[in-house]
Amino acid sequence: MTNRIFYTKPSITQLETDYAADAAATGWGARCYDYLNRFERDFKTYLGSGFAIATSSCTGAMHMGLAALGVGAGDEVILADTNWVATVSPIVHLGARPVFVDVRADTWCIDPEEVERHITPKTKAIIATHLYGNLCDMDALLEIGKRTGIPVIEDAAEAVGSLWHGRRAGSMGAFGTFSFHGTKTLTTGEGGMFVTNDAALYEKVLTLSNHGRARGQTKQFWPDAIGFKYKMSNIQAAIGCAQLERIEELVNRKREILASYMIRLSALPGITMNPEYTGTINGAWMPTAVFHPSTGVTREMMQQTFETANIDARVFFYPLSSLSMFEDRPENVNAWSIPGRAINLPSYHDMSEADIDRVAATLLDMAAGRIYHNSTALRQSV
Repeated sequence: MTNRIFYTKPSITQLETDYAADAAATGWGARCYDYLNRFERDFKTYLGSGFAIATSSCTGAMHMGLAALGVGAGDEVILADTNWVATVSPIVHLGARPVFVDVRADTWCIDPEEVERHITPKTKAIIATHLYGNLCDMDALLEIGKRTGIPVIEDAAEAVGSLWHGRRAGSMGAFGTFSFHGTKTLTTGEGGMFVTNDAALYEKVLTLSNHGRARGQTKQFWPDAIGFKYKMSNIQAAIGCAQLERIEELVNRKREILASYMIRLSALPGITMNPEYTGTINGAWMPTAVFHPSTGVTREMMQQTFETANIDARVFFYPLSSLSMFEDRPENVNAWSIPGRAINLPSYHDMSEADIDRVAATLLDMAAGRIYHNSTALRQSV
């Protein structure tokens, strides 16, 4: 039996181990936030943002940011139907209504034309999710936000390393959120980050993040509001500091793996992968293959083929509106069509060329056989 190829795992070196050990040994008392403060400072510098707050998850960062914007009962928040549930959960927790719109066929990210079509007097925010490292059309979305006064939020959970015309994903909207889950390019095991250039919004979220205790409050243990507890631990932040020192190496390796897949799969008709348009850089968190409907290749087919080959297969996100807790929105044609003919490909940092060859060859053999079968059947039916 060949060794199993996992879809992702972190790149942990002696640097991460040393920093975590130091935090565990010395990061208490007066030094309990040393690595946390350093991680926030270094991350906002890397991103080019004015303020950053490390959190226990990207979901927590989104929850606090939306709360600070005043999102609540009776409000609507527009987001892509193609998304992980973590993006919509805070909207529901705050009592607002999520409005699911379709994505573009090429980037799999929110379609600005659909955003504009769904704006109502109740629209409180627009969330732009940079999917799998792919970038939303931020020029179009920010123009809509500027014209309507509706804040555009960047869900950059999967987009560390992605750039939109010189600006890093997560640094352009009213605020941005990041994930450092164990599957991400930069990891702290679990964790996230809230970033913004808005000083007033930062102060609101900072207060919310500390059980509602304002920074200027002189009374000890005196909350000024009902807040949250989404703080990252100092030990997690220590790992993040080490990862951030290696960020260019980590992102470049992800991009190399995506490029390797694209070369190997380029000869196969009817397949597209993560796009990278002029003026942008795709952080390539999750290389993804999407097959044209005419190929006859399905998600289930790919899952079964990879399982037989002892390779992890991660499915493309189901549309949020297809989940049992929401109302179906099949009119979001791309969001409902793409998942049934797409697959995420393994992309952990220390994959060998032989691993990439094996994954690509497995996909090529399966797809070529299916395409041949379809074309033969078509000729026989004529």
